[in-house]
Amino acid sequence: MIIYPTSRFKKSYQRLSVSVKSKAKEKDRIFRQNPFNPILDAHKLKGKLKNYRSYSVDKSYRVLFRFENKNKVIYFNIGTHEIYK
Repeated sequence: MIIYPTSRFKKSYQRLSVSVKSKAKEKDRIFRQNPFNPILDAHKLKGKLKNYRSYSVDKSYRVLFRFENKNKVIYFNIGTHEIYK
């Protein structure tokens, strides 16, 4: 699987604390092995974000993403629930 981070994702990632970045790297590793691993709490979103999914980095932080096909994923953003607005 190939993951393409958007410029928004990269910018948001750079602003994260060192501890959240570390958790995000670990969750990304798990995601690449199995995007449906229950540890990730990955789920479809609703409303205006119905074409997107998210997974949990920790209790407060999420990664907003979309499957383009079975081999391509786009990471759109990372952050608190504010990324859904």
